[in-house]
Amino acid sequence: MALNHEEADRIPIHDSPWGHTVNRWHREGLPEGQSPAQYFGYEFGGQGADCSLQLPGETLEETDTYRIYKDANGATRRSFKDHESTPELIDFTITSPEIWEEHKPRMAWNEKRVDWENGLKANRAQREQGLFVTYNAAFGYDKMQGFVGSERLLVAMAEDPDWVKDMFDTAVDLLLTACEQMMERGFEFDGAFVFDDMGYRNGTLFSPATYRYVEFPSQKRMCDFFRSRGLPIILHSCGCVREFVPMLIEAGFTCLQPLEVKAGMDLVELKQSFGDELAFMGGIDVRAMADPDPQVIEREISTKIPVAKQGGGYIYHSDHSVPSSVSFEQYQRVMELVHQYGTY
Repeated sequence: MALNHEEADRIPIHDSPWGHTVNRWHREGLPEGQSPAQYFGYEFGGQGADCSLQLPGETLEETDTYRIYKDANGATRRSFKDHESTPELIDFTITSPEIWEEHKPRMAWNEKRVDWENGLKANRAQREQGLFVTYNAAFGYDKMQGFVGSERLLVAMAEDPDWVKDMFDTAVDLLLTACEQMMERGFEFDGAFVFDDMGYRNGTLFSPATYRYVEFPSQKRMCDFFRSRGLPIILHSCGCVREFVPMLIEAGFTCLQPLEVKAGMDLVELKQSFGDELAFMGGIDVRAMADPDPQVIEREISTKIPVAKQGGGYIYHSDHSVPSSVSFEQYQRVMELVHQYGTY
């Protein structure tokens, strides 16, 4: 109902605490063996496919604080054990259009891209629980920077946009084929949850003109596919993507998430400007959650959710991921306030 801009009994609730956060919460009262999703009643489930190059992975170095490894896209990454962070990208196999052409056939569909037995069990179990089950996939800039590196990709978007466009198109082809195959083989989805980070703290990572030429065509084709099957599309795009919002609506996205406050994404302003055409998910500042003054988080929620929920079109989520600076007690208060101010 929220995604259809209809008011229900309350707003839907979902969130994404970091692993270190969950560990802290278990120490502070979250029952052992119970996840935050189970305890707080998060309402999303989902499955996806392996849309990588399917290259063999290997560990290159491991210490007490980090692990360096090659992933299935041929990228060398460093993941950290002692703090929460996305893995650091160090080196890449795909460094030119010519090398991309050599590896491109690896982006074809094959049966090994889906764990059919366990995936179908999870899909059916989540639907039986009454969760909103989505087809999950990364695409576009967010996906391909993991193949070639952010700097190389951004330069190529300016100097060789047709190469980048081909990579984006190829990734979306596989994403859609995988979804179609999964649905034909018994997966049932209520929507799509797709990921394409296109912003940073101060603005978009590339210009609207570049977005229009390189990103928009494959995004619209993807949205047309999901909409033709009656599936709403939630776009996760970190950073400040305010400048892209009119084109995101044109492409056909249903909802935008996570609305990072520190990057200037203003939930109330977005609702007032685009709330008739786009739903929103997120926008609640995690820095306010961690503030020792409880009035800070109540002010954050009480001034945003009553506006965002009007006429439907809003789903609760933090403005990114809940960090370990937020205690279990503080987050319990967040959930109390979300229920208080999110009830119709």
